[in-house]
Amino acid sequence: MTGGQSPAADEPSDPDLGLRVPARRRAALRVQGPIVAVVSLGGAVGACARYGAALLWPTSPGAFPWTTMWVNALGCFVIGVFMVIISDVWAAHRLVRPFFGTGVLGGFTTFSTYAVDIQQLVDAGRVRTGLVYLAATLLAALAAVGLGVALTRRVLVWRKR
Repeated sequence: MTGGQSPAADEPSDPDLGLRVPARRRAALRVQGPIVAVVSLGGAVGACARYGAALLWPTSPGAFPWTTMWVNALGCFVIGVFMVIISDVWAAHRLVRPFFGTGVLGGFTTFSTYAVDIQQLVDAGRVRTGLVYLAATLLAALAAVGLGVALTRRVLVWRKR
């Protein structure tokens, strides 16, 4: 290739990964296909668990959405525990993190519902409650991840003694 010329005209190219080339497309599918599949499967499992929680502890319209807040906090706590275990303790299979971390926990936690809950509270004239929910969920989620990480590391140190 010389000065600003593109690749040979007979060599198809893609600015991202060259996926117009059939061999590259098959290779990408071979690598990414299982990941997409386990994320999808895990997401379905997590979403079903979240739906079950919403059925067990429904929130009345206009009420503080406790179930969504606690589901998000619990999911964040488990994410903290999981990340310590798979990075410090266990050499997990390459599909474990996408299945459980991205899929199950991504499907279980529901920050899209969190945003919808805030909008519904504001639309119902409960702006203060919406703002409290906005801040409380964010703080609970961050605290839960930190607590999950800290407790898991503490347990690991305790077990080594």
